[in-house]
Amino acid sequence: MLLEVRDLHVEFRTRDGVAKAVNGVDYGVDAGETLAVLGESGSGKSVTAQAIMGILDIPPGRITGGEVLFQGRDLLKLKEEERRKVRGAEMAMIFQDALSSLNPVLPVGDQLGEMFVVHRGMSRKDARAKAVELMERVRIPAAKERVKDYPHQFSGGMRQRIMIAMALALEPALIIADEPTTALDVTVQAQVMDLLAELQREYNMGLILITHDLGVVADVADRIAVMYAGRIVESAPVHDIYKVPAHPYTKGLLESIPRLDQKGEELYAIKGLPPNLMHIPPGCAFHPRCPMAQDVCRTDEPPLYEVNGEEPARRSACHFWRECMNG
Repeated sequence: MLLEVRDLHVEFRTRDGVAKAVNGVDYGVDAGETLAVLGESGSGKSVTAQAIMGILDIPPGRITGGEVLFQGRDLLKLKEEERRKVRGAEMAMIFQDALSSLNPVLPVGDQLGEMFVVHRGMSRKDARAKAVELMERVRIPAAKERVKDYPHQFSGGMRQRIMIAMALALEPALIIADEPTTALDVTVQAQVMDLLAELQREYNMGLILITHDLGVVADVADRIAVMYAGRIVESAPVHDIYKVPAHPYTKGLLESIPRLDQKGEELYAIKGLPPNLMHIPPGCAFHPRCPMAQDVCRTDEPPLYEVNGEEPARRSACHFWRECMNG
């Protein structure tokens, strides 16, 4: 397996208390595979990605347990200098806000070229030529002329393409895309996702796609891991989850997607709010919002039950996963 996250725990120590942002996350991704990590804001998706990349703010963040195995190496045991060599060259991240992620006072060509100067020892001239090549690869028109432009001179969709080009620069084995289509209109979203899928096939990369939008991942993901309150509550092949969800939270997320055959009807919404991570409820963290909750849900935290005995495995952290699938 290209990347394997095992029992990862991350917490943030604040003046108000300890926020347990990630509580025993397990997932993995192979070369050429797309894993979509879903959940509402605050579920721990991005914090898990930051811990994997080694860009977590420490303090206040703190990794308190677990392993992150990348090509057999535990990244959490590497020194910072070794982690830097992995970042960019072997794994890269696409951030959700391209405008704030790009340096506003440097031309985009210089920012793309910096990767080759630092990691490959290229001259500035050769690095600029590689930057143009990358911009053309992600279909930015008139790349030779636009390589000297600044981030604010590009549209949101074009800036996101530059972020993709930056992530691909050194042909990493793994890319983590953190809500790469946020704030883009629907047409541009589709273009960006198609581009990512095409480049992934070309380079045979592993891709972790972090999103809260189930509609975005239907056509691009191979597997889905659903997060709630810092835990994986369901993991399954993408078509299995869309066909029959095995967790009430996943079911609620699916029912919240707008549908063409329900025009004019009120959209479904999961009742209540995600829990305060400083005061996660006992038992199943979802029980205060769950329509299926019973007494056992309020006292006993459910393990990840194996829903099928086949490969790829399907799991659900719900005491009543059978009833959920049959309902």
